[in-house]
Amino acid sequence: MSAAIRENNPSEVPARPARSSSNKDWLRAIELTASIDRQPSRLLADVVHGWAATQADRVALLSDRETLTYGALSKRINQYARWALANGIDKGDTVALLMPNRPDYLAVWLGITKAGGIVALLNTQLTGAALAHCLKVAAAKHIIVAAQLVEAAKVALAQVVDPPQLWTVGSSEDGVRIDPMVEGLNAEPLTSDETPSVTVDDRALLIYTSGTTGLPKAAHVSHRRVLTWSLWFAGLIEADPGDRMYDCLPLYHSVGGVVAVGCMLAAGGSVAIAEKFSAQKFWDDVVRFDCTAFQYIGELCRYLLNAPPSPSAVRHRLRVCCGNGLRGDVWEPFKDRFAIPRILEFYAATEGNFSLFNVEGKPGAIGRIPSFLTHRFPAALVRFDVEAGAPLRDANGLCIRSAAGEVGEALGRIGVMKDGGGRFEGYTSAAETEKKVLRDVFAPDDAWFRTGDLMMRDAEGYFYFVDRIGDTFRWKGENVATLEVAEAIAACPGVADATVYGVTVPGHDGRAGMAAIVAGEDLDLQQLHDHLRDRLPAYAVPLFVRILPSLSLTETFKQKKQDLVRDGFDPACVKDPLFFRNAEKGAYVALDAAAAAQIARGEVRV
Repeated sequence: MSAAIRENNPSEVPARPARSSSNKDWLRAIELTASIDRQPSRLLADVVHGWAATQADRVALLSDRETLTYGALSKRINQYARWALANGIDKGDTVALLMPNRPDYLAVWLGITKAGGIVALLNTQLTGAALAHCLKVAAAKHIIVAAQLVEAAKVALAQVVDPPQLWTVGSSEDGVRIDPMVEGLNAEPLTSDETPSVTVDDRALLIYTSGTTGLPKAAHVSHRRVLTWSLWFAGLIEADPGDRMYDCLPLYHSVGGVVAVGCMLAAGGSVAIAEKFSAQKFWDDVVRFDCTAFQYIGELCRYLLNAPPSPSAVRHRLRVCCGNGLRGDVWEPFKDRFAIPRILEFYAATEGNFSLFNVEGKPGAIGRIPSFLTHRFPAALVRFDVEAGAPLRDANGLCIRSAAGEVGEALGRIGVMKDGGGRFEGYTSAAETEKKVLRDVFAPDDAWFRTGDLMMRDAEGYFYFVDRIGDTFRWKGENVATLEVAEAIAACPGVADATVYGVTVPGHDGRAGMAAIVAGEDLDLQQLHDHLRDRLPAYAVPLFVRILPSLSLTETFKQKKQDLVRDGFDPACVKDPLFFRNAEKGAYVALDAAAAAQIARGEVRV
């Protein structure tokens, strides 16, 4: 066992109590982030250097592979910064990084960005044309690749006209090995003469969207955003040097790679990094690393809830978990089963210009905006036309605010407030950036960021996620929110997993509901039919059901639907079992080629 992994038996150690959550949470976060403008040349790397001066021997990052104390991390950052300078990486030049989760990952980008470079965090799951696309939009001059990913990198690099210089971490027959070179560089603090002037408003990272509906887009992330995320979350969860975060999310993602890590580095705490999420190993790791917090995203919590019991699941010392995407139907069962004292749910996007935070722990809510913070998080919900795929406009051509309880698209006003609120830094593509801007919203010439998310706000001011635009569809003249239907399906006995989408039916307007379901051993289709009939409006009950062995997910646990939508309900394309809701029989019946043809010809009532 690594010396950095504490030897005590967690079952003998009193759990750290959940700390209070009120307006004090907001005020702590405001106080911490206020330091950004007071010290505009202080980067996250400098925060690490500061902790190294006062607690050099405290663990900063650890994993089963390696451990870096604050002193060691600070020196490693200096060495990567000197590597960048020695290799002609000027301020604003981009270096791509393709490496699995490990502590050195953070040292790489903290060092290079301290020297003025920009680091493009590449998705380790991408290959071929998709990876080549990411390299092209980054226009990287260098790429650092872990040895086990060199072959994938070579295939992508062959598709790039002006490929970047290849550097490898670990032994490889290709490129230039970087790790021994870096280890031989001076690890002492950089002098003012060595580095260019870098401020919080300079670009630090390129972080890619998940690409669920197309090729990934590279979002600009400034040092300001990196520091804001880090300090803000450190304040909201009351992080301190005694905390340790369990992070099993991808380090190339904004939540796993900046929020989870940054909030602990900002507070002088530690981060235990797992190479990937494993429901089987999760609780053992949390206990073994003696973590007090963990970061989640998407469906991670539901996977843990559906996993077999683990003795470690209630032996932990967790005081808080933080993330986004915890469904309302999972919240209380998850909190109760695993004895989680506090859940901090939030809403944000890598490129977004506002966030929401549920500091009170209200199940199902993604957050609210206190009145004293409306200037910092300038958000609005506007009525949305599902068929047109755009916000509704009034007679004056302006958008219409959604009333309490009414669904609308979430927008964030674009501007540069004194505290950094409202900033939209965009993508590498000017065209993609412009697509996210909505103009003339509430006044001529104003500009708002389109989230592409439908939400509802209740009378108390809490926001609730409804659906992604594009996922919501219209059938029988009514809007159908896929998340609502999926939650109803998931509540039926015998359903292990489910996703919902709309498919085109010849001769009918809109799209009909279709559910792809991962069935457990005891799934009864008649029970499913009756369960949905009793819980959903008739128009929202899926017309078609497809039984799958598993669902395809992104690396951040978001369901991929584009292939399912393309397949539709055509038995010629779908080899999985298909079923159709027969209104006359009040049941789901098998759908074969003949029945599908009848539906397509309009011979069956739908």
